[in-house]
Amino acid sequence: MAASKKVASKLENDIEKHRSECNWEKLKEVVAQKKTKTQGIEILSHLVSGECLLEEYLLKNPPTSINPADARTHLEAAKDHFNQVLKAGSKSAYYKDALLLLAKLHFALGETEETLKLLDKVKLEEIPQQDLPCTKLKLLAEGYAIRGMVMEKQLASQTEGTKDKITEDDVIAMFEKAGDLAMYYLQEADKIRYGSGGTITTYTTSGHPSSHLAGPVLETAVQRAPLLHIQHNNLDKGINRFRQILKAVEVRTTQNIRTTIARELAEVLLRAVCQQAYTPPTLENREEKPETSQRRLSLGGSLSSLRTSSSKGSLRPKMYTADSLFVPKSVDEEALLLLLLSEVQVNRDVVFNRTGEHTSGREHSYLHATAIYDLLAIALSRRAQYGLLSEAMDRTMKFSFQELHMWRQFGYSLMSAGKYTRALLVFQECVQLDPQNIDVLIAAAKICIQHLHKIEQGIRFAMQMVDLKPDNRFLLSRGYLLLGIGHGIQSSEASLHPDRQSHQKESLKYLKLASTHDPDDYQVHFHIALQLALSRQIPEALQSVHTSLMLNPDHGSSYHLLTLLLSAQKHYSEAMSTIHIACKEFPQDFGLQFTKVNIEEICKGPEEALMTCKMLLEKWKESQDSIIPSMEVTTVHDRDRVASEKRNVIQMGFSDRTDAGSVHNSVAASKVEQALSEVASSSSFLIKTGSPQVNRIQGQIWLMTAELFLKVNKPEDAKNCVNEAVLTTPLSHRLLYVRGLIHEYQGNYIEARACYDGALAINPSHIKSLQNLGRLQMELENLEMAERVLRTAVNTDPTAHQAWLTLGKVLEAQGEYENASNCLMTGLELEATSPIVPFTTIPRVIS
Repeated sequence: MAASKKVASKLENDIEKHRSECNWEKLKEVVAQKKTKTQGIEILSHLVSGECLLEEYLLKNPPTSINPADARTHLEAAKDHFNQVLKAGSKSAYYKDALLLLAKLHFALGETEETLKLLDKVKLEEIPQQDLPCTKLKLLAEGYAIRGMVMEKQLASQTEGTKDKITEDDVIAMFEKAGDLAMYYLQEADKIRYGSGGTITTYTTSGHPSSHLAGPVLETAVQRAPLLHIQHNNLDKGINRFRQILKAVEVRTTQNIRTTIARELAEVLLRAVCQQAYTPPTLENREEKPETSQRRLSLGGSLSSLRTSSSKGSLRPKMYTADSLFVPKSVDEEALLLLLLSEVQVNRDVVFNRTGEHTSGREHSYLHATAIYDLLAIALSRRAQYGLLSEAMDRTMKFSFQELHMWRQFGYSLMSAGKYTRALLVFQECVQLDPQNIDVLIAAAKICIQHLHKIEQGIRFAMQMVDLKPDNRFLLSRGYLLLGIGHGIQSSEASLHPDRQSHQKESLKYLKLASTHDPDDYQVHFHIALQLALSRQIPEALQSVHTSLMLNPDHGSSYHLLTLLLSAQKHYSEAMSTIHIACKEFPQDFGLQFTKVNIEEICKGPEEALMTCKMLLEKWKESQDSIIPSMEVTTVHDRDRVASEKRNVIQMGFSDRTDAGSVHNSVAASKVEQALSEVASSSSFLIKTGSPQVNRIQGQIWLMTAELFLKVNKPEDAKNCVNEAVLTTPLSHRLLYVRGLIHEYQGNYIEARACYDGALAINPSHIKSLQNLGRLQMELENLEMAERVLRTAVNTDPTAHQAWLTLGKVLEAQGEYENASNCLMTGLELEATSPIVPFTTIPRVIS
């Protein structure tokens, strides 16, 4: 008899252990191998057998998606087992366990009335709450959760005449009770499963412990209370309930539930809370400002809901103390913190095994990760932290094989962070995954044409998109616009006249097709005007730029182009009025300001232009003070992004393309200058720190000021300006060009020629250096060399009228009067339509 009791006791302990671990397979083995047939063991065997059948079915078919007819067939055997337990009477130790499990079964069958009857019979409130084992804790929590779900259904269906009405507060209270019990149960289960070592640190697991132990019913109960608060317009109460759940001490068994709660709270904060309406959490033992406390109470928030858990013996979960908690100060800070913590857990639990048996788990983990990373993209984009976002998206690649959404998000993050080369590689992979994805094709074409200068590849992407003939006319128009810009750039780069003309016709053709499909797109009309201006069709270009400004009066580049077109018609007073209005409207656009200096030089003299340059230096200092602090908190990759985000401060109009010529060579020259400047800065302590673009602005202002000082006969002041420019752009081709001007002004022709040669070594297409070198060679009577240099200039930029005029003089000196006459006539014709600065000053960009 003693041996039999010992065996029975051991069997009960084994069963209790496996039940607390929710190890249903092992439970079935233990029950099947039992060697004793006492009454207590038989009752327990029926209970466990029914529980195994019920739990295994619910794991595959959560109660929310169960078909009652199908469930009745599969759960009939489980129901029989529970009825066998109930036959033993209410004195049985497993009687209430069987009632709770049977209520859960009827809930799965959709039989709400029977479910309530069974729960009323159990009398949940009267169950002793001291020293409950984990199995009973779970059943008790599920009892409250199921009652809450049933009450929620009754609340939705009850009418005004319903007796014993159920209120929203009753339902929420039931779910909150179930949620507290669920978190407490998981903490207790963790002690049994992993020991009482306290909270977790870092560990690796291949399963999902919290979802396995909690089950779908308890997971729903934990999430439901805060969501109901929010649905009933009690946003602060819902947020506080989320925070209270997250304050529960984290253990291994609660990690997945905490990750889900953190993600849901982050989504609520990002979508429904602005900074002005945000109320940070308050903690016990930390003082709260009186106005914050008053506002929290007026909005329905509960101070007690954020306090620590009750004393020992309560069935509420153990909470973190106030001293161990970080309190965010803003809505973005709290949302970002929640998402970063969730990201760590998601990356830890992701399923990498790609065999068929892990398909379901892999898809579930991927969808969960997608939701978190999409929210992370929203949160980081609000703060323009695209570098951090691209690094986070990079971590998703290990589980995103052939998943277009993640690859596309990664590409956009790289593009926004200014990492264009890698972004293009990512978008190429996206095109392979989905060759008909229009958004990806547009992004790839834009990167190629606008950032990497891979014009042929960009045109292929744009043509591939256009060939798809999307129903969206705006997208189709964008495809044609990219084609037009690509061919326009090729026209500027072409060295042969037939190729230049061919690309120019193609560019205008595609731009007009873009206008046909979207006549209200101001950017299309602007690029048409720019292309017409480059081909010196000034009246037609004026019409198109006027259309662009009518569609969008706030487009700075259109004002810039209008100014240059007016100057090309020699209407300098009108151009002065236009640029004055544009600079007042866009005071931080340095491209407009530089053009204003050139116009003032003609209309008001170099002295007035010098005053404007002084004002530009002050404006540059103000803009630098606003940019540098934001750059200090970013990575190296983010610095260019910070600068490019402030396009109103740093415009592309001041770039090296202000000197007409091959766009390709100008881009290459810019890269050479940047590389050389980095080398120089690494070996000199005199180089000022800052973004390369910010430094180039200052250098451009100093060099422009130096040229103006030469025109007012102050070469020493010009030298001082050049010395200042050396500190920011030590190896710029424009710096060497201005040095050449100073040497030439002082009669040092050999030194001037060396400076012009140095400028052309960096940028072979710098038209001003070519023109001045050719003129200098002519004055030094090196006519053959002068002719060669000037022919290179007119081949590089056929619209450079000064090069044509100088070439005519050189040919005349060589006795080639007919060719000289043709060159002089060409130069005079081009001069009649020549703007104050080249049209290539205005960049071809798409916003």
